[in-house]
Amino acid sequence: MSEENRTEPDRLEQTRAALLEAALVHAPFDGWTDATWRAALADTGIDEATARAAAPRRGFDLAVAFHKAGDEEMKRLAAETDLSALRYSERVAKLIRIRLEVAEMHREAVRRGATLFSLPMNAAEGARLIWGTADAVWSALGDTSEDFNWYSKRAILSGVYSSTLLYWLGDQSEGHERTWAFLDRRISDVMRFEKAKAQARKNPLTRVLMAGPAAALARIRAPGAGRIGTGLPVGLPGRRR
Repeated sequence: MSEENRTEPDRLEQTRAALLEAALVHAPFDGWTDATWRAALADTGIDEATARAAAPRRGFDLAVAFHKAGDEEMKRLAAETDLSALRYSERVAKLIRIRLEVAEMHREAVRRGATLFSLPMNAAEGARLIWGTADAVWSALGDTSEDFNWYSKRAILSGVYSSTLLYWLGDQSEGHERTWAFLDRRISDVMRFEKAKAQARKNPLTRVLMAGPAAALARIRAPGAGRIGTGLPVGLPGRRR
């Protein structure tokens, strides 16, 4: 493989990052639209062909890149944060809070992105991004589950994060105190659910009733099971053993 081919992904990433930085000036006003795309091209001086190689869907791909960049920044900050004194549920809440605080500087761009991904034709992409955020949180916390719990943890946290994000976008309280209280309530709801599951497993009647479904779920493996926690790509969608 030539040197040029080896560096192509890096060049595309650098181009996308430059376009995103320029787009964030315009997205709060014009959304993640062609108007923002054209403004980013004009501001950076990047030609259309080069830009389209990095972001084929124009403004839409920049919105996706913006969300993913927030996840990466959250993971970076999480690695620098001492969570040892917190209970596990508090650690989850802390990382969600960090993720939203990362977005605070570009709150209107986040709002425009939420509107974009709520459209029916974009809902699948939006769901993937929220799932990616949930996965980033669990990965930052060192989650090593390789069975059905891998999916359930991320599905539940996706619901918690998406509802908290929407609350945060409309919250005008000082320091977003209402949002953090809302987040704590959602986490408490999850913990009550987990407690109920544990009690059901201990109950002789429900244990018998759930034996069949539990056996079926136990055969489901996480994507890349055996590679989680190694830093290697895990992929999707997993498998049934």
